[in-house]
Amino acid sequence: MSSFDTPIRIVALVPAAGIGTRAISANQDQAPKQYRMLAGQPMLKHAVRALLSDVRIEQVRVITSPQDDVAQEILLDLPRTICCPIGGAERSDTVLNGLEQAGLTDNDWVLVHDAARPGLPQEALSRLIDACLDDGVGGLLAMPVADTIKSADPSGRVARTIDRAHLWAAQTPQMFRVGLLLEALRQAKKAGHALTDEAQAMEFAGHQPLLIPGSGRNAKVTWPDDFEWVGSWL
Repeated sequence: MSSFDTPIRIVALVPAAGIGTRAISANQDQAPKQYRMLAGQPMLKHAVRALLSDVRIEQVRVITSPQDDVAQEILLDLPRTICCPIGGAERSDTVLNGLEQAGLTDNDWVLVHDAARPGLPQEALSRLIDACLDDGVGGLLAMPVADTIKSADPSGRVARTIDRAHLWAAQTPQMFRVGLLLEALRQAKKAGHALTDEAQAMEFAGHQPLLIPGSGRNAKVTWPDDFEWVGSWL
């Protein structure tokens, strides 16, 4: 039986091996930000539950650091969810490790989602899956840039204003064929290319991912103040 005769699987992967240093303020403990409480639940649990809202996602695989003993307990009551303590030093290493051990075929789909995006709406997730399933590459949720964007010089002064007409702010999930993403991540790692998301790896490999409109509620918790405003509507 060829890989194309096998039913296509859709699996989500949540890299959660980091500590989120930008989200830690001077008066907070040093716990990884994905375990901070928002609306009565750890942020990671909100992010995983959002992925489970689309029944087409067969499984959510949370990739933690080998020393992590928290995620398993937090996520124990969620269906279709497993924890894999195989995270790497960088996000791209964590995603690569998670893909290599997921038991997926090249033709399967993977959605990679930030643990720090707890507010992913179901309609945005479904929009992404619907748009990517018939595409040869895949794509990502993103938002057209609304603010005026300035480029700074080394002294911290404005160097120029950047035309925002074709600028998008990337979000997650980012959805790609497993085989294409694996090859792209391996190529980028071999070349020593630093990555901030999976779409960047795909671009490095010569692909052009789709941009699918995301949601303002799918904001990333990055700075200490973000916990308050995201938690206020979550």
